[in-house]
Amino acid sequence: MRRAIVRGTGHYLPERVVENSWFEDKLDTSDEWIRARTGIERRHFAADDQRTSDLGILAAQAALADAGLEPGQIDAVIVATSTPDLTFPSVATMVQAGLGMRHGFAYDLQAVCAGFVYALANADAMIRAGLAQRVLVIGAEIFSRIMDWTDRGTCVLFGDGAGALVLEAAEGQGSSADRGILATDLNSDGQYRDLLYVDGGVASTGTAGHLRMQGNLVFRHAVEKLADTAHRALDRAGLDADQVDWLVPHQANLRIIEATAKRMRLPMEKVVLTVADHGNTSAASIPLALSVANAQGRFKPGDVLVAEAIGGGLAWGSVVLRW
Repeated sequence: MRRAIVRGTGHYLPERVVENSWFEDKLDTSDEWIRARTGIERRHFAADDQRTSDLGILAAQAALADAGLEPGQIDAVIVATSTPDLTFPSVATMVQAGLGMRHGFAYDLQAVCAGFVYALANADAMIRAGLAQRVLVIGAEIFSRIMDWTDRGTCVLFGDGAGALVLEAAEGQGSSADRGILATDLNSDGQYRDLLYVDGGVASTGTAGHLRMQGNLVFRHAVEKLADTAHRALDRAGLDADQVDWLVPHQANLRIIEATAKRMRLPMEKVVLTVADHGNTSAASIPLALSVANAQGRFKPGDVLVAEAIGGGLAWGSVVLRW
């Protein structure tokens, strides 16, 4: 049975680091207020001349170096993003060109904060079907470009960055003991679209717009839906929560992460946390967290990881993989 295993990870964070104190003379907020409600201490903002594709290229290069591969050995590029450089062409084709690839195929996928989970599921399906041997999966965002800097409920939450994984086909036995992606679970429900959205777009206002969120309602849905999708994916993989070595959640809010871990009966020692240093980087948050933890040597061969995320749509999902 063909499995999609993780061959390498990489990430890139813009040089500009923005501490919580930066907001104090601009909004009715404080470092203490932000930390207490979100767990965020700082985030990175892209430079004025940086684009999402620039971040994606740098993360991709780091992942390829970690995998010991050249761009010519990659068959496809998938970029999860809600902040593309242009309406079209896709960020993925720009990354493809930036890497010097003149072969294969590339496309973007938009599921907001759940985008990377959706992208992993896409890549896994293509590898299983034999459409690709190696797929570069990237989450890249510049959310600082769609912030309303007068809204303290949203603008303090988000940051910019990119993370990438190289997935490679490998033969498995078809059991839960295999390495690689073991199961995925994807969901959406458009009736909740007004809970988290951007109030602009090509076909509506002709402008990029700003992010809007009903935070309390998103929190409630997030905790319930994230735990449920993780359990469904584990069931499909033939595993139980007590067999999970690491939970790698979407890094949106520390309180959401803690509540989700509690519902899954996982101690926080098994949770990868980067939200304090990165803030919410939307589709980039899971690959960023995976890359940072991998670089720290926290994952060992055979570890079971669960990645889960929820974002605008509402769209949510999870992936279970064995390292």
